[in-house]
Amino acid sequence: MNQKMKAAVITEVNKVELLDVKKPTPGEGEILVNIKACALCTWEQRTFSGVLKMPLPFLGGHEMSGVIEEVGEGINLEQYPIGQKVSLRTLYSCGSCYYCRQGKENMCIEAGKPVVDKHKEIWGPGGLGEYLVVTPKEIFKLPNDLPFEYGALTEPLACVVNSVEQGKVELGEDVVVIGAGIMGLLHVMVCKLRGARVILSEPSVERRKIAEELGADATFDPTKEDLVEKVKSLTEGKGANVVFNTTPIAAVAQQAINAVGKLGRVVMYSSIHPDKPIEVSPQWLHSKQVEITGAVSPTIKSFQTSSILLSKRLIVPEKLITAKYPIEEAQAAFELAVKPDSYRVIVTQK
Repeated sequence: MNQKMKAAVITEVNKVELLDVKKPTPGEGEILVNIKACALCTWEQRTFSGVLKMPLPFLGGHEMSGVIEEVGEGINLEQYPIGQKVSLRTLYSCGSCYYCRQGKENMCIEAGKPVVDKHKEIWGPGGLGEYLVVTPKEIFKLPNDLPFEYGALTEPLACVVNSVEQGKVELGEDVVVIGAGIMGLLHVMVCKLRGARVILSEPSVERRKIAEELGADATFDPTKEDLVEKVKSLTEGKGANVVFNTTPIAAVAQQAINAVGKLGRVVMYSSIHPDKPIEVSPQWLHSKQVEITGAVSPTIKSFQTSSILLSKRLIVPEKLITAKYPIEEAQAAFELAVKPDSYRVIVTQK
């Protein structure tokens, strides 16, 4: 007889249902994880609201933590003990393409493609179900006294770690973070750990206040002060060493480039919607030696770094958690998560 588990499934636009689905069983070389906390990322939010046209029903959830419940044959229990708290990197990477073998698994040629999983009755990453079967390479251990909701933020923090690595932030540099959503605030926290002076551009006074509490050295409202001129005034006219654009707005991406100084780096962290071209002078690039790059998804290395930062309490994300809801109230959790003033909403399970 097949055992069942509960799962919060997006069945229609703006509708989540708690369904009974097949509980997975770990096979050889596999581990069953009891999911305890799952954060609602932008991907799940856009699927819920219909902005992303995804096949439904959809079992989302890729920012998660839980405990090892059971292991299959061939798994070393000393290395993966029952009850061990873990976070999971479930972004698929083939491990054999050119990019994977360069240690850039986030750029895998298979990343983002639907993967057939014999364990899943409903397609999707699966973190909004009670249980998930994974392999050891997907598991990152956490201290057993770390709150599950913190562990669920390993994945978004890992994305930011990858972004900061792309920006090559160094001690004493002037870093500009544009936008104080959860990803912008995580950039503030990680850049402070790298020894930078962090300048934040954000219209919301409430979010600027939180950014200051999390370490931002200077904040300003770009609707009241010109972003480029403000950055220059704070950097002796030089412009920033590094600029991170964490907004989805093409016009802001243009401002990010205009705010950087000689030898500076600009990182386009967010996906841009709608995607509109911006202007970059090749002569300016030639003469200023500026680097413009992007950052997408976490590598295995950045995920490991993220788990360490959380485990050692070097990053404490308490202020970035807007609310927690039990899985039975997943509909309310999604409705709050899609509101513009929310950070991360966490769905919890017993």
